Amino acid sequence: MRLNITRHHKRPIILIPLITLAALLLSTLTLASASELIRTVTGTVTKVSDGDTIHITTPEQTKLKVRLYGIDAPETPKINRQSGKVHQPGQPFSEEAQKALKDKIMGKQVKLEILDIDKYRRMVGIVWLNDRNINLEMIREGYAEAFIEYLKPPYRVEFLKAEQEARAGGKNIWSLPGHERPTEYRKRLKERGME
Repeated sequence: MRLNITRHHKRPIILIPLITLAALLLSTLTLASASELIRTVTGTVTKVSDGDTIHITTPEQTKLKVRLYGIDAPETPKINRQSGKVHQPGQPFSEEAQKALKDKIMGKQVKLEILDIDKYRRMVGIVWLNDRNINLEMIREGYAEAFIEYLKPPYRVEFLKAEQEARAGGKNIWSLPGHERPTEYRKRLKERGME
């Protein structure tokens, strides 16, 4: 069978750019949705490092270090592994925040909606225990603040409202007259060469 290409030569030339444009639009839409939610996994919480960092082991035995998205909890004291002594002090309510998170999810199976991977190769996401958004609970209870530098829709409005209510109620970190944001605390330590 022989095809006659010369007869309708204008149609293929017009169709090629249209097909290319459609493919580009489709790939752009796919990338846009992928940047919002990379993947959802389930796993058991095996460690709570502080008020915003946990470790999860999946059913396939994959170990994930997870940074809770959109929240920033007070910094815990850092201990020198060799000497066993504190080499960097922690912030007020850091141990309470760690305990609150531990009491909520330690040893429990959670769902993690991975939204990003940070510079330390931690998964960054929303942690769900059944229908409870644990990230939001930590803000609502005053154990963490909304991490405004990285907070985006659809979570931004709800997280900022929860922080405002916790502030107004003087809950935990907001009970301190001179609360220092964890970002400012880390910056100050870095300037002193302690981080």
